[in-house]
Amino acid sequence: MKSLSTSFKYLFLTITLCLLPFAFMSSQAQSQVNHRAEWFIDARYGMFIHWGVYSGAEGVWKGEKLRYDNDYAEWIYYRNRIEKDEYLTLLDKFDWSTINPEEWVILAKKAGMKYVTLTAKHHDGFALWDSQVSDYDVAEYTHPKRDIVRELADACKKHGLKMGLYYSHWVDWEHPFGWDHLKEIYPIEPEQYDQYWQEKVIPQMQELLTNYGDIGMIWFDMWIHHSRSIVSKEQLMQLKDLIRELQPDCLVNSRLGLSVEEDPDVDFRTLGDNRFGSRKLDYPWQSPATVAHSWGYHAFENQWKSSTTLLKSLINNVSLNGNLLLNIGPRANGDVPFEIEQRLLQIGEWLKRNGDAIYGAGGFDLDKNQHDWCQITSKEEGGVCKIYLHVPNWPLDHELKLTGIQAKPSKVWLLADSLKSPIEFVHQEVVTTLNLPDQQPDPLVSVIVVEYSEYPDVVNALVAESMSDGYSLTLNNCTEKTGSTDMIPAQRFGSVPPHISVNQKSKYRWRVYIEKPMVMTMDISYSYQGESGEGRIKLTAHDESFLQSLTHTGRFVGEPNVDWQIESFNSHSLGKLAIPAAGYYNFELEIKPPKDQTVDFQWVWLGRN
Repeated sequence: MKSLSTSFKYLFLTITLCLLPFAFMSSQAQSQVNHRAEWFIDARYGMFIHWGVYSGAEGVWKGEKLRYDNDYAEWIYYRNRIEKDEYLTLLDKFDWSTINPEEWVILAKKAGMKYVTLTAKHHDGFALWDSQVSDYDVAEYTHPKRDIVRELADACKKHGLKMGLYYSHWVDWEHPFGWDHLKEIYPIEPEQYDQYWQEKVIPQMQELLTNYGDIGMIWFDMWIHHSRSIVSKEQLMQLKDLIRELQPDCLVNSRLGLSVEEDPDVDFRTLGDNRFGSRKLDYPWQSPATVAHSWGYHAFENQWKSSTTLLKSLINNVSLNGNLLLNIGPRANGDVPFEIEQRLLQIGEWLKRNGDAIYGAGGFDLDKNQHDWCQITSKEEGGVCKIYLHVPNWPLDHELKLTGIQAKPSKVWLLADSLKSPIEFVHQEVVTTLNLPDQQPDPLVSVIVVEYSEYPDVVNALVAESMSDGYSLTLNNCTEKTGSTDMIPAQRFGSVPPHISVNQKSKYRWRVYIEKPMVMTMDISYSYQGESGEGRIKLTAHDESFLQSLTHTGRFVGEPNVDWQIESFNSHSLGKLAIPAAGYYNFELEIKPPKDQTVDFQWVWLGRN
């Protein structure tokens, strides 16, 4: 994978939808998908395999740990300045009698993955197939000759998984004219780079595309736009055209170096390493992710993610119409680290029970952050719309509120329950209250199916009730805002929370549906360093206004003895509000700071009394 310090900025550009020649599906489904990628958005979950010469080093060279704190073990050749001939001595550590790529494919299948992507050639330039283009390949250094790509292709075909191949086209540390970041100091001419391109990249890609059967995708790893590199757009188009000619159904990702905005023929966007989705997209996309941190095997790895964390990442991406490509880094003998295998098998068992909420599923039309208790996926099949509620933390009061869907469900049940025993619920206007069983059905993430006879209408821009028994009004869920509106992200390791820095008279509005009469407590959190009594806050709700002067909040110490003094955000009571009947209610907050003063606003809290 790439250097951790690289910017991912270009990966998140807004797509120009009208450019894309997509085959349209139903209006609620993921709509901008070409015919090649239909299997991809159905599969949702795949295995990445980083394995090569670097696997023999395990992150250490001559007793020295990999240089550079990002600890990507597959970069040791470059980082530790190893000579090519010495680098190849790492192959002496490989136990070829135990290396069996079919075992990786079997693990992928047990894990519930639908495709496998192998690093056929990583940045070190070493090919894991019997290449006739270069003798820098696995066949030249194994007796009898091995062809790992061939063995993996056969195993994928045998077990019914799609095979993808990672190919490092931009960076190649072996070829004298391949890109090496040292060439920022010792440059080469574009004509020399094109020599590498025509001598190695194009003919090796011809081999991979013609000798190994159907290839599901070619996964490129150029993490910057071509305009910032030595690679020309013409070279990239030559490469993509070759794929389209030899394997018309093969997918190409955006790390080819062409964004989906620039070239509508790019099949899916690849986000940054371990970067997950934040908004729903209607075109295919994918996150490459690791179980720990390094991609290649690292002996000193210590950043293992839990099975629940990995599963939440998968669910998050699917809820936003995305895929997850989860990496394994086998050792030089082919073994998959225990921590990785254990987590993959746990997720695989979860998918046996709950896979309907992932495979062929996608996002739903409610806002991503409407609820704090779950993520939502959905699918339509057999004329029925199913909404899947993914709940990692079972409510202690066994009650769950789904806010924003106008239709009444036809049935609710637990996906893990083969009997589909109905769950009792009450539907009122746009709130469906589920009465859940006492016991959480799944220790990782429980899935509740809410079924509708047709795709239901939704009401967005509502503040849903929190699991903390109230409503949190923030900039993220307000319907209207005027004045100061820019959100400042969390700082100082989160001790300074996200907030709006209000330096002018500003107004914010929210809409809430409240199901029954009640008395609500109202509080506001802000930081203000001016004099108490100067400036004001006014909250208006149900024809009542609650007005108070700003209060100086002071400062506090974030961490002792490190000069970590920060402005304090304090909660202030605004009073109580009587809600006379069920219905929609608008809340408007007006903040008027004194001249040349600033109020840092965080939230308004409406508590159920």
